[in-house]
Amino acid sequence: MKNIVILISGGGSNMAAIVRAAQQGGWRERLDARIAAVVSNRADAKGLVFAREQGIPTAVVDHKQFATREAFDEQLACTIDSFQPSLVVLAGFMRILTPGFVERYQGRMVNIHPSLLPAFPGLHTHQRALDAGCRFAGATVHQVTAELDFGPILAQAAVPVLPGDTADALAARVLTQEHLIYPRAIADLLPAL
Repeated sequence: MKNIVILISGGGSNMAAIVRAAQQGGWRERLDARIAAVVSNRADAKGLVFAREQGIPTAVVDHKQFATREAFDEQLACTIDSFQPSLVVLAGFMRILTPGFVERYQGRMVNIHPSLLPAFPGLHTHQRALDAGCRFAGATVHQVTAELDFGPILAQAAVPVLPGDTADALAARVLTQEHLIYPRAIADLLPAL
């Protein structure tokens, strides 16, 4: 069985989309895969409630309890490893990971970013797209590398930038596409793991 561990920091809407896709798409039977755990760096992350309601084990590793990023990443990795992951999925996990952590899961960790990479890595992507006068924005699923938002692209979806768009309106349209492409990209990747 291929175990998927999902990391979140907040509401977990992408995590929920992945869980639903796994349930509705029969990942356990069809892909020999399951969501083994949801891990958060915040005890108050609302996504943990959804995961528990689905019967998925959860864990919290509070980054504020660690003096260094390396110490946090080491404990996070120990927690993840306790679920024997084939794939680590970052779904709104708002921590920059150390190179050692990334190397540990090289080729087995994916992320979704709310821009059409390589454009607009980092934060405030929707406002930056509007400020740049982009006609399209979107989302990218990519493998995680030590360079932020830079790994090999697995999937992308574009949405038009509409006249009068705000960053929030654009973000909402992009998020609907994230919920579609992220589960598909994971399902496509699983057979190769």
